[in-house]
Amino acid sequence: QVQLVESGGGLVQAGGSLRLSCAASETIFSVNPMGWYRQSPGKPRELVARMTGGGRTNYADSVKGRFTISRDNARNTVSLQMDSLKPEDTAVYYCNIEYFGAIYWGQGTQVTVSS
Repeated sequence: QVQLVESGGGLVQAGGSLRLSCAASETIFSVNPMGWYRQSPGKPRELVARMTGGGRTNYADSVKGRFTISRDNARNTVSLQMDSLKPEDTAVYYCNIEYFGAIYWGQGTQVTVSS
């Protein structure tokens, strides 16, 4: 079982930046897709950014050009750099990994963007 622990959330003004990090308890490999999702009150969880096993990335249209996903397999981490934040980015952000047939989630970290 893989445990994921997110960090880096907080309160920021619109236009500001935050960097989220997610640390995995097990060794991760480039073949394991990892991603970031978010959920706002009353809304379903949605994909924010994802990196496939081959290193290909895809982003939600709403964050393209503002967010960047990256990973460091040597440190078992995946990060999300969030720039030009908007109030509508306010949500709980979750880290996710597809690990050899199973899917694991972190506990989430709150991101609040004030206008």
